[in-house]
Amino acid sequence: ATVVETWGSAPRPVGSHLVIDAHGNFHGSVSGGCVEGAVVSEAIDVIDSGKARMLEFGVADETAWQVGLSCGGRIKVYVERLG
Repeated sequence: ATVVETWGSAPRPVGSHLVIDAHGNFHGSVSGGCVEGAVVSEAIDVIDSGKARMLEFGVADETAWQVGLSCGGRIKVYVERLG
């Protein structure tokens, strides 16, 4: 999984990676909080199907900490199967 775009505040810059295996083990970071959990879940589906996905996460300033973003912003994450 790779951060491909950010708008506003984002805890990880464009180009940040998260590598996930079929068991849900992961290394790296694309955001944190529940965003990272959602990316891991989607990545397992991508591993099974072989079909890449573009994910987008956004949050308002008022609820940002609840989802693991430092303040309001959006990120776009590309998830693809390797190998």
